[in-house]
Amino acid sequence: LLRPHPPSLHKYTSPDIIKSNKHSSLYILELENMHTNDHMVNILSCLISVHTPHFLSVSGMNAAVRATVRVGLYTGAKVFFIHEGYQGLVDGGDCIRPATWESVSMMLQLGGTVIGSARCKDFQTREGRMKAAYNLVKRGITNLCVIGGDGSLTGANQFRTEWSDLLVNLVSKGKISADEAKNASHLNIVGMVGSIDNDFCGTDMTIGTDSALHRIMEVVDSITTTAQSHQRAFILEVMGRHCGYLALVTALACGADWVFIPEMPPEDGWEEHLCRRLMETRNRGSRLNVIIVAEGAMARDGKPITCDHIRELVTKRLGYDTRSTILGHVQRGGTPSAFDRILGSRMGVEAVMALMEATPDTPACVVSLSGNQAVRLPLMECVQVTKDVTIAMKEGRFEDAVKLRGKSFENNWNTYKLLAHVQFTHSYTKPQSSNINVAVLNVGAPCAGMNAAVRAAVRIGITQGHNMLAVHDGFEGLAQGKIEQFTWTSVGGWTGKGGSNLGTKRVLPAKYMEEISLNIAKYNIHGLIVIGGFEAFSGGLDLVHAREKYEELCIPIVVIPATVSNNVPGSDFSIGADTALNTITMTCDRIKQSAAGTKRRVFIIETMGGYCGYLATMSGLAAGADAAYIFEEKFGIRDLETNVEHIVQKMKTTVKRGLILRNENSNANYTTDFIFNLYSEEGKGVFDCRKNVLGHMQQGGTPTPFDRNFATKMGAKSVLWLTEKLKECYRHGRIFANTPDSACVLGMRKRGLVFQPLDELKEETDFDHRIPKTQWWLKLRPILKILAKYKINLDTSEAVLMEHIISKRAPVTLVK
Repeated sequence: LLRPHPPSLHKYTSPDIIKSNKHSSLYILELENMHTNDHMVNILSCLISVHTPHFLSVSGMNAAVRATVRVGLYTGAKVFFIHEGYQGLVDGGDCIRPATWESVSMMLQLGGTVIGSARCKDFQTREGRMKAAYNLVKRGITNLCVIGGDGSLTGANQFRTEWSDLLVNLVSKGKISADEAKNASHLNIVGMVGSIDNDFCGTDMTIGTDSALHRIMEVVDSITTTAQSHQRAFILEVMGRHCGYLALVTALACGADWVFIPEMPPEDGWEEHLCRRLMETRNRGSRLNVIIVAEGAMARDGKPITCDHIRELVTKRLGYDTRSTILGHVQRGGTPSAFDRILGSRMGVEAVMALMEATPDTPACVVSLSGNQAVRLPLMECVQVTKDVTIAMKEGRFEDAVKLRGKSFENNWNTYKLLAHVQFTHSYTKPQSSNINVAVLNVGAPCAGMNAAVRAAVRIGITQGHNMLAVHDGFEGLAQGKIEQFTWTSVGGWTGKGGSNLGTKRVLPAKYMEEISLNIAKYNIHGLIVIGGFEAFSGGLDLVHAREKYEELCIPIVVIPATVSNNVPGSDFSIGADTALNTITMTCDRIKQSAAGTKRRVFIIETMGGYCGYLATMSGLAAGADAAYIFEEKFGIRDLETNVEHIVQKMKTTVKRGLILRNENSNANYTTDFIFNLYSEEGKGVFDCRKNVLGHMQQGGTPTPFDRNFATKMGAKSVLWLTEKLKECYRHGRIFANTPDSACVLGMRKRGLVFQPLDELKEETDFDHRIPKTQWWLKLRPILKILAKYKINLDTSEAVLMEHIISKRAPVTLVK
């Protein structure tokens, strides 16, 4: 893939375009004078771990393989598969095969890895690594992309470190010539982490984790129904021998009574505390108990805590009908989630970019995710911190272990503690009343995850001593006084329910301002949490603007974005968008199967989103669409003509199907019917067309684990912010908040949750089309087109620089 010297320019295009774009504003990698056959990238999928005897694949790896192959080919590289991991690298022969564009088709929806993975003892020996080096040198391969866990990546780094010595030995033995050694003088390594345990420090999410959570939550939801029917306690063991991420997020996503994780063993005497907690849950009216156990859970003394141990404890002390379920390897299989497909695709693209920019002095790196940003981290620093977690746990430094896992893990743990580690003296009594009334309402169209946000807000509010008021039917219900006080049990079981239990309407508050102000005074409301889409944002602004006239509105207000359209200014993600994205992606999978079976068929799919093209773009990336038409990227008849011709050419290959997505408001004239008719007419004799308008099925369904977890953290954080803001705004015996920062949107921005004043976000908003003026995901659209084999420019103006994980963990003492 690379010359042995660093390229002078760091933006990339298809080789066919390079010659016609020498004066382009984009910097490009100069490939004109380079022979394509000399530039090779190798795909190595290997799941060997020196810490465990297992080497199991995870869902989402195929998306990473597909993206790496296609982006490598797009740059003019020659790409190879190495089948069966390091074993194939050592064996050579047919295990190392050229990859083609068509060879990675129809891979996105497949779990595991199509190029295989195997344990390899040979690679652990120097002799084995010498054979591997010989096989690479003979094929001119000097770039490896390794997909695996920390053991696989550590092995790759060792291979890279020894590379020069291995070449010297091969030359001395006459296996390779001096010229071959010179041409392969340096080995570049880039890693992508595939692990359902999410146990690799430095990344928020590893490939496969989200899909595993989908499998787990499917089981939990099914078990919950039978547990409620029979008033049972259920104990579920999930994977995580050394990392409790799956168990922790599962506990948050299902509202479990207790979670056992290896990073934070329970305090001594936990048996008494657990039984008391289960009894309190039953006394508050619940018909079931759920306990989540990570397979590596242990007590403070280091003894394992097992499902059998807990079941025996609960049965003997409480007499509850108790069942246990060990999920096992079902967590590793199944269709990858939309999140994992997009993550794998983004990581694959970034891996190729990292290889292109690598120099002999560049350390081996891993590409990972921080918030919604792709980052590069030194491989061995990540491995070191991952090992430091294990050391911290062995030495009993459990707080350090949690911090070393990263900010995402720490935030999940803190949210769980707020929601679960609560003790009540009586079944409904809240601790230390604050005499503060906080109202929660849903606004706009319903979406999955709204109920989880309400539940978290209500329960965190109760733990803070507030009276939590639920408003039914949005701003209209607030004007009509549809307000009731919620208790802890009022929101029991809401986490996994789709839609909006409170009811929601699109009505804005402007015409009800008088009535709303009167009811705020009547119910003595001191703070307001508005959960919803663009209507929630617009309604919040209306309330802020009305403060001059209505003093009752001078209270802290926080807006939590919740809409499938993902179009709320101030947040990169909205609650509900992930669930809708998975619904679209799974539907597209079925449609592609139909198209593949009938051959020569193109499907036109219309998605929701208003004027926001997030769903069309991201589902196109997740499902492998040929095109996605959106409002933000203008298109005309020439573009449609180009797309039709692209499909015609595609039909000449072995991949005889097409998938086109269109956002519902992408163009007033080029409607779904128009595009369908155009493709049908132009494709006569070559392919036929079908269309499908997905409609409101995108708004329904059970929330995904991502939406449940995201909503829970957003609801909790909003109440904590309100609590602090109320203290700031308490003056002369009453609450008075009229500053811009007293009415905010809580949103995800790049790497964290932030509060942004509603007034400041006005300048960033296109009110006519109900979208933010700047949207981060638009930068992913070139990836969608490249993976669909369009010859376009790939702008990498925002270069991803190497970051250091050790410095991020500076407050924690690392044990070497």
